Order: sequence, then structure tokens, then C-alpha cells
Amino acid sequence: MTAQIITTLISDLADDFRAPQFLWQVGTVVVCFLLAWQLSRVLRRLFSQGEPTHGVMRLGVESFSRVLSPALNMVFLLIGEAILGRWQHTHLLTLLFPIIGSLAIIRFGFYVVRKTFSRDGQIGNFLAIFEKLFAGLVWVGVVLHFTGLWPDVFQALDDIVLPIGKNKVSLLNILQASISVVLTMVIALWASAALEARLMLLPSMHSSLKVVLSRVGRALLILVAILVSLTFVGIDLTVLSVFGGALGVGLGFGLQKITSSYVSGFIILLDRSMSIGDMITVDKFNGTVTQINTRYTVLKGFDGAESVIPNEMLVSSPVQNFSLTDRSVVMTTDLIVSYQTDLEAILPLLIEATAKVDRVAQDPAPAAYLMKFGADGLELRVAFWIPDPENGRTGVLSNVNRALWQVIQEHKIDLPYPQRVVTLVSPGATNTPIVPPVR
Repeated sequence: MTAQIITTLISDLADDFRAPQFLWQVGTVVVCFLLAWQLSRVLRRLFSQGEPTHGVMRLGVESFSRVLSPALNMVFLLIGEAILGRWQHTHLLTLLFPIIGSLAIIRFGFYVVRKTFSRDGQIGNFLAIFEKLFAGLVWVGVVLHFTGLWPDVFQALDDIVLPIGKNKVSLLNILQASISVVLTMVIALWASAALEARLMLLPSMHSSLKVVLSRVGRALLILVAILVSLTFVGIDLTVLSVFGGALGVGLGFGLQKITSSYVSGFIILLDRSMSIGDMITVDKFNGTVTQINTRYTVLKGFDGAESVIPNEMLVSSPVQNFSLTDRSVVMTTDLIVSYQTDLEAILPLLIEATAKVDRVAQDPAPAAYLMKFGADGLELRVAFWIPDPENGRTGVLSNVNRALWQVIQEHKIDLPYPQRVVTLVSPGATNTPIVPPVR
């Protein structure tokens, strides 16, 4: 059977080759290839006009541009076969169509998988192995198509029956079910990734709203994919009522915290109480929000450590957000001067020195205050604002203190040491206080 199909195919091509009309087939193939090549170049330039800089977007443009050429070849070959087939045989076009079609399927599969699972444009080892396996399976299918072995393979798989519980299922049904589930899930993940990439490009939408819409869209697409795949497999959807009851019992007993964190994640994203890039403090954790996921939020501290905070904590506990409406943060430094210091002369000098430090905001301007008449001297406080607390506070505080110290040195301002009177008490002796010498 197989040898007869291959012999017939070769014989048909040989007959066409000896006929003068064979040149029309060759010319049609050449024209189709040239048209597809030129049109794919035009479309590739249109896709690349935006010059995407993000790794995933660049990978998507490059991958899809590779799909264009074989896909357009397939379309033009179909058109050429339909037109030329009215006057003569088109065995050459019929032979080329499954080959070009398989190449288009392989490249389109690569495009979908990379858009769905690649991170920052990087292709992992597992993804590379999967692509090779997928390409091999497609080419095996092409070989089976040319040899006419598809019906025999299907029949052999259908004859292999595996006992599953009280039922018996053929290997063909298992493979069909697996393929349908995988395809629907990959398509759902691909659509969710495309939706997320599209949302992130909208400049007028708040970042939190973008995240929540992408998360909701992904959840809905995955749910639809699961329902569709179950329908393809032949599972009655009414069995999900039993599963829903079991899930409700599980949520009631052991999954309250997890469910609360998921719900809290959507609440945080919807009410916009915090966004990516905000500086917050919750409990003993503080840092910059780098990720807001549906179950947890990631804080990156000033020391580089990352803290994973359950969203439930961010909703049920007080959160100090330093950049909710204004990113500027006030900082202070204290010093004590002697009572002989001329405050009217020294306070403007401290303000002027602070204002000259880099990263210190000019509006609102720095200020100096007399806070208290202390036991050792006049207690002063210099306050200033910084507009970029995400770049750290220790460095700017150190620079301000160094500027103040330079003023103190230049104007010989006295910073008194603590002074105390010590009285020694002994029996039968006169209590004589010991006073330390005055500097």
C-alpha cells in the first residue's frame, strides 16, 4: 500500500515533467515564492517600525516574522493551484503544499510557545528541547501523509486499549485528549500573554489597573480553556458540581489564608493603595514594591534583600506608604550647641549649608529649629526634604552632616559635652560636691 502510493506520486510527477505544461507549474511555484518573500518583507518592516526594546516583544516580532514567509507561501500556492488546476494537473503544487504547510505549523508553534513561556527573550533548555520534539512530530506526520500510513497508525492506536478503573480507554482517545488539553491551555496562556503585553503599552491606564486586568483576563482564559478541553475529551461538565463542593469544603477548612491573600491581591490592585515602585513599610518590613502578584507582594529593601509579603498582611495591617500621593520624604538631623551661641547667626548658616547638598529639595526648602533648652545646651534640629527616597537615605544624611560639620568648624561653634555634678557621701564627713572644671 505504502509503496503503491509513493510509486503513484513519483509516476505522476514524472508524467508532468515530460509534459510541456510542467513549466507552468514551476513558474507558478516561483511566482508564489517571490510574492510571499516580498510581502513578508513588507509586513516585517511594518512590525519592526515600533523598534521594540523589550526582550519579549523583540522575540515576538522576530518569531512571527519567520512565520509569515511559509504561511504566505501556503496561501499563494493554494491560489495558484486553484487557478492553474482548471487547465492542467498540479501534482508539483500538491506535493509542495503539505511540506510548506508543515514548516508554517512548526514556526507558528515556535512563535506561540515563545510568546507564552519565554522570559525576557531568553529560551531555556526545556523550551529548546520541546521545540525540537514538536518539529520532529510534525515532520513524522508529513512522512505518514505521503506514505499513506495515517489510517493504519490511527487504527493501531485505537486497537490498544488500557484499563482505567472500571472502564477501558484506547490509546488513541488518551492521545487525543492530551493533545486537546495541551493545545487549549497553550492557546489560553498565549492569549493572556498577548493581552498583558497590550495592556502594559497603554500609557493612560494606571499600572495597578493594568495588572489586575491582566490577572483577571488570564484566569478567565484558563477557565474557558479547561472547560473547552473537558468538552473535547468528553467529560460531562456536571461532574464539576461535585468538585466545586469539595473545593468549597477545602477552602472552609484549610485554605482560608491562601484565599484571603488572593482576594486581598485583587483589592490592592483595584483600590490603588499601592503601586509598583512605591516605598512602603509594613510590620518590620520596608522597601520598594517590585511585584504585586495575586497572592503576594515583593518588597526590595535598601540592603538588597527581597521580602515576600502575603497580600492579606497588606490589607489587614497598617501600611505606611511614603509615595502614595507624594514621593518626597522629610529627614532630620539633631545637634546641641552651647548657650553662648548666637542662634540668629548660626541657623541661616545651617540652612544654607544643607541646601547646597545634592538630592536635597529646594521646595520645600530646608529649615532649622530650636527644639529645646536642654541640660547641656540648645538642642537644634535641621529638617530637609529629598524627592528620591528610593535611591537611599543614608548617603544624603551623611552628606548633610558633613556640610553641617564644616560650618561648625569654620565658625568655631561650641558643641558642649554633657556636664554632671558628682557628690561623694561618707559617714562623719562634710558632703563636698566635686564639680568638673569648666572648659
